[in-house]
Amino acid sequence: MVQSNPFLTAIRDGKPQIGLWVSLGDPLTTEVVAGAGYDWLLLDMEHGAGELSDVQAQLQVIKGYDGTAIVRPDWNDPVKVKRLMDVGAPGLLFPMVQNAEEAAAAVAATRYPPKGIRGYGGTTRATGFGRDKNYTATVDDQTAVLVQVESLQALENVDAIATTDGVDGVFFGPADIAADMGYLGQAMHDDVWAKILPAAMRLISKKIPVGTLVRDVGFARRLLGAGFTFVACGSDAGLLARAADTLLEDVKAP
Repeated sequence: MVQSNPFLTAIRDGKPQIGLWVSLGDPLTTEVVAGAGYDWLLLDMEHGAGELSDVQAQLQVIKGYDGTAIVRPDWNDPVKVKRLMDVGAPGLLFPMVQNAEEAAAAVAATRYPPKGIRGYGGTTRATGFGRDKNYTATVDDQTAVLVQVESLQALENVDAIATTDGVDGVFFGPADIAADMGYLGQAMHDDVWAKILPAAMRLISKKIPVGTLVRDVGFARRLLGAGFTFVACGSDAGLLARAADTLLEDVKAP
């Protein structure tokens, strides 16, 4: 049976969900962070090291914990999305969605005909290897389709993107928006958030779930308090690097 998606239920109800980026692509490190209790874990195929077989193993690991796995494919590619759906991804975060047409294409890649273009495979992991006879009737409502707004063009089109049928939430990508504004490497620049926040607040006022990734804990809390429903606050690689640096500095300290 397709399991109920607690992440999707929560964001539809406006309940904040705290997440962590998982970019190392390794099942064991995924298990380490999954045990911490984050609400959602983003398995990153765009900038991370994992391939499809790695993601499948990560999904198997995360299933033993309470957090929901969301997979970011490396592009809005229906062939990649078909395979991710077949291995049982509970949700997808589509990168660099620029307009409503691209948002609709993302949704279509997750849907069987006549609603979309997803090819049918009857004995996939997602279907319980053919044992789940209700899979096709339930999968649409339990799969989170999230789209990334990460350019000035996308910000101009954000209302149309957000209201595209089948889109469950909008994720604002401050790093790429910053780059598009000439602030490469300055995701927390005031001018960047002066662009993001009005658009996000407008969607929040319409009860559309919005999210982002920020590594500033105080700012993450502020966004959650302002109505952002899914906020990631770090990454497995970042946590490992900072902990390693801090430990070495502490040991060397006089």
